[in-house]
Amino acid sequence: MQRVLVADDDADLRKVLRDLLTDEGFAVTETDQGDAVVAAMSAGGDDMPQLVVMDLRMPGTGGLDALKAMRGTHGLPLPVIVITGFGSSNTAIEAMQLGAYDYITKPFDLDDILLTVNRYFAWQSLNEQVASLSTRLGNADPSELLIGNSGPMQEVYKTIGRVARSDATVLITGETGTGKELVATILHRSSGYARGPLIKVNCAALPETLLESELFGHEKGAFTGAIAQRKGRFEMANKGTIFLDEVGEMSLSTQKKLLRVLQEREFERVGGSVTVKVDTRVISATNKELTLEIADARFREDLYYRLNVISIHLPPLRERREDIPLLVEYFLDKHRYTSSSDPAKVSQPALYKLLENTWPGNVRELQNVVERAVIVAQGGVITDSHIDFTGGERRPTVDFRTRLRGGATLAELIDASVSVAVTEALQLSQGDSAAAAKMLGITVSELQARTNPVMVNGVSQARA
Repeated sequence: MQRVLVADDDADLRKVLRDLLTDEGFAVTETDQGDAVVAAMSAGGDDMPQLVVMDLRMPGTGGLDALKAMRGTHGLPLPVIVITGFGSSNTAIEAMQLGAYDYITKPFDLDDILLTVNRYFAWQSLNEQVASLSTRLGNADPSELLIGNSGPMQEVYKTIGRVARSDATVLITGETGTGKELVATILHRSSGYARGPLIKVNCAALPETLLESELFGHEKGAFTGAIAQRKGRFEMANKGTIFLDEVGEMSLSTQKKLLRVLQEREFERVGGSVTVKVDTRVISATNKELTLEIADARFREDLYYRLNVISIHLPPLRERREDIPLLVEYFLDKHRYTSSSDPAKVSQPALYKLLENTWPGNVRELQNVVERAVIVAQGGVITDSHIDFTGGERRPTVDFRTRLRGGATLAELIDASVSVAVTEALQLSQGDSAAAAKMLGITVSELQARTNPVMVNGVSQARA
């Protein structure tokens, strides 16, 4: 249980804050003396407060004097949130210069207190992650293609380890930018086909008229422009692996021919009659929900089951935020300002900003943002001002059609729409809960109850 010390000479205010924080699960003690705050923070041990919420004006040793005394025994910033009814700019500036984490002026909304307290503990947690980052990176293999130690990624690694040596077809699913092609590469390198080629085909990048020829090849004269026989990707992948990216974009006629290859391991080139036999492992990937494509008669069910012998799902980055520090360090090493430059450094505020983003473009978007920040910072220290999500941000939407097919009720659709509206408001207000609540015409408490799993300032704002 996290320990908070409330210091204020107003007994009624201390009681309000004590009750508020206790209800939120904090262990709260209180005092009306600055000297007691200094003593408590100097005592050490398991009972030492992890955070102080302190008024600046108290009898005897006031808040500013207490901050000065604590500077000698604690690192900066101090674990102190200052409350003051005398909110002049000079007082606020002095408190922050002395090392206070943040300050709040009276009168204040109790939700602002909770938000600031929760933000501090989230910040402290992130500090611990950043502090341990170098040690974790020191044990990492730089040749690894997939980066991450989170629970979801550990499950991906386990599945890859189980199926890599198999000849079975594998279907890799996940949102755009999650690393599906990297998984295909790892599967190939770890398989019995590793000595053969890995041939990659982006099915979404080729029109239907070209995709069939690209996959199966063509004979001379098969169509206008076919001036010579040409081998297709399947022939090129013989004794190796073929990776069919965005397989959900194939036309039904091409799907039918692909099904035959999977069943018989043979095909004819376009315009030809000679049967070509191949021995190749097939790995496919899609960001679509193929079961819904089947329901809409856009994807063959029999092909789906042939492709989906083994399934590997890659989680979106927002579901494995704890991997972001590792990914950032990896990309800083990969994208140096010049070939002779040392890797750029990332400041804690910049890292926190990266951790707070929703990452609609996933790992690919993160890589682009980090690469752009290295360039803007000229290979030096990346601050939060260098982090720019422009061009990579996509507004959230509610896919009613997909959700209805999945059995969603009207109440669930309404909740999804409200969640999107809350996310939009928080993005427009740059994470300011009070401003977002005002946009939506609701209270901050109502907003916080609706923001799960939206993150504001690195803190999950959902309240029970």
